[in-house]
Amino acid sequence: MKIIAFILFIAIAACKSSSNTQQANSKENLEIASRHAMEAHVLVYKTKGDYNNLVPILLSKDKTEIIAYPHPNDLKVGGELSLPTPLNDGYLLDNRGIGENVAFLKFTYQEYSKLPSPPTIDELYSYIIDDDPLTELYDCGSRTAFTEIEKQLNDIIDKNKLRTVCKVIK
Repeated sequence: MKIIAFILFIAIAACKSSSNTQQANSKENLEIASRHAMEAHVLVYKTKGDYNNLVPILLSKDKTEIIAYPHPNDLKVGGELSLPTPLNDGYLLDNRGIGENVAFLKFTYQEYSKLPSPPTIDELYSYIIDDDPLTELYDCGSRTAFTEIEKQLNDIIDKNKLRTVCKVIK
């Protein structure tokens, strides 16, 4: 169920953002966001600071355009906030739809989920606190390949095999 919600979130966010942003790169950016949604890969990451409770958005490769952002109603799955899952050694399992070009907003999930509607694109830009927050990012393949995702990822991390088992993105 979480995978379906994740895919829907990215697809909706990509549609919303593409209608509100400049059209120059929107086709390319929509394809990037759609690819992320359809793949539903396991992304494991570390950040420069404690952004665990802050809302992520996706930027274009050159970081000049917002290509995806959530509606406040999209931050809950099954009535619970879809925060990243803490893993061993400070790693996080993405449950929201981050990517290499993620940025974090100043809003916590709780604060953002209470907004009546998403901020405007200009407001979103002003709310970005870090547009290069990742120190590490790994793609560990399809979520369907895991039976006990947290346990299996923690085993990989504990054995120091994240770089060999997963694809290094950053």
